[in-house]
Amino acid sequence: MLKYWPPLNALRGFEAAARLGSFHQAAAELHVTQSAISQQIRSLESQLEQPLFIRQGRSVTLTDAGQDFYTSVQDTLKQLAIGVRRLDQYRKSNQLIVNTTPAFARHWLLPRLGQFQQRHPDIDIWLFTTYDVPNMEMETIDITIRDDLAIQNECTFEVLYQDSLYPACHPSLLGAKSPLTLHGEREMDWSNWIIGGGASVGQSQKGVNFSDPSLLLDAVSQGLGIGLVSQLLAAHALNSGQLISLTEQRVTGAKWAWLIHKDAEHNPLTQYFCQWITTELATCSA
Repeated sequence: MLKYWPPLNALRGFEAAARLGSFHQAAAELHVTQSAISQQIRSLESQLEQPLFIRQGRSVTLTDAGQDFYTSVQDTLKQLAIGVRRLDQYRKSNQLIVNTTPAFARHWLLPRLGQFQQRHPDIDIWLFTTYDVPNMEMETIDITIRDDLAIQNECTFEVLYQDSLYPACHPSLLGAKSPLTLHGEREMDWSNWIIGGGASVGQSQKGVNFSDPSLLLDAVSQGLGIGLVSQLLAAHALNSGQLISLTEQRVTGAKWAWLIHKDAEHNPLTQYFCQWITTELATCSA
């Protein structure tokens, strides 16, 4: 027995780096910095008193000891994932765990969730929001709906909705001279509007920057300035008169998709929820 067990994060970092042959790719997959992965590996090597990797520029290869340890770590993490999934049998039989982004939950799902609960009052939704994509193989999640998904093991992947973007503001700012420009990240960055061929609506490179698309949409809806918004997420605010589009033009946005874990795929709770989601999204596309 080891005097001190290696931290789980260090083992996950080691497993990812060994599998991908790169600290940089491991960091991207686990949504941490490369320096964090390097520190985890150094700490692990120090604790085990063994070099685990041969560093060769940006690429890394396993030492013989590292290869041996990699096999053990992979088996351990898989067994842990299976153990976590087995805990599903102790959950309430009517519970459905749904993961999504805070922005989707706040601006799209919550305004509609009451409709689903009225139709299916016996289903208990556990709404689990995260900024980062969950590892569906390792975490107990039935379905995740996000705009940053890719195929994962043990899951069904499907693109549900092709989003579009447009500049908007609160009605009180319509016609205002030099309104404040609000900047977002990823799709909500004004560069996507320009690259997509969007015409100028008076936006400036200066202004207020937001890392959270939910806060950006709140700021636009509350009259702080003009911003680039998601057609899907902004639908409720647009219909309720909290914001107005500055142009009829639209550019391509993110693709919203879901991952459904294979253990939940044939569960009636999942099927009811998925049917409702697809119906609601089809209405948004109409």
